[in-house]
Amino acid sequence: MKNLFSKKNKAPKNPLTVEQKIKRRNFISFAVFGAYAAGAYGGWRWLYKSPGETPGITAGARKPLRRALNKTELFFRRLTFNENHLVKTYPRSMAAKKIRHNSDIGSEGVMPPEYWKLQVKKISGETLQITLDELMTLPRTGITYDFKCVEGWDQISHWEGVSFRDFMTHFKLEAESKMDYAGMETPDKQYYVGIDMPSAMHPQTLLAYQMNDELLNGNHGQPLRLIIPVKYGIKNLKRIGTITFSNSRPRDYWAEQGYDYYSGL
Repeated sequence: MKNLFSKKNKAPKNPLTVEQKIKRRNFISFAVFGAYAAGAYGGWRWLYKSPGETPGITAGARKPLRRALNKTELFFRRLTFNENHLVKTYPRSMAAKKIRHNSDIGSEGVMPPEYWKLQVKKISGETLQITLDELMTLPRTGITYDFKCVEGWDQISHWEGVSFRDFMTHFKLEAESKMDYAGMETPDKQYYVGIDMPSAMHPQTLLAYQMNDELLNGNHGQPLRLIIPVKYGIKNLKRIGTITFSNSRPRDYWAEQGYDYYSGL
């Protein structure tokens, strides 16, 4: 009976003051933040110490990161990409007058059209030599869209040129269009990209020779560049010298530096 009596007469706890509640909440918040920070740091250390991938078509990334990038590519290719899904376009008046200039790898200096020919290597072994004048006789297609860079910036810009689909049809490249990839390189071989064929054949993909109603003059490619709205800017090769086709991944400049090969939006 003594124990029961002592429990019944135990003095109730005093309620916490406002200051005590604030201190308790701050303590809990800092504890949770610390746990997350420790977990994030541990994950970073684990990734940092993981072995690097074997250099090949892709390189420069840790093996776990490359596995994650490959799974992301499969997700985008299987679940989100649809050739009938068009990138949002804008009125021509919304295009920036001054287009941001980023990198010149493989496209430094001036390349006058009269000194340039597009080389298209067919799977038969034949190589087509195509001039800019020939390309400009094909139906012209324009697009005003939000160009996106992996660095985090974006800009609405206007481009005109030849639809890649029309290009493939005009030059009778039906067999090549059934391949898995198109590879593109600058004339000096310094910059190169690999594009999955469904993205290359997307209705908004252009071989562009004009920006804001003027022929490309060098800063943004010359005389012909790739505009592929379903990809980040790193895939938008500025000066196309050669186009090839294959069923295996062509080499890709930024994929060799550790970036995602697919680079889709």
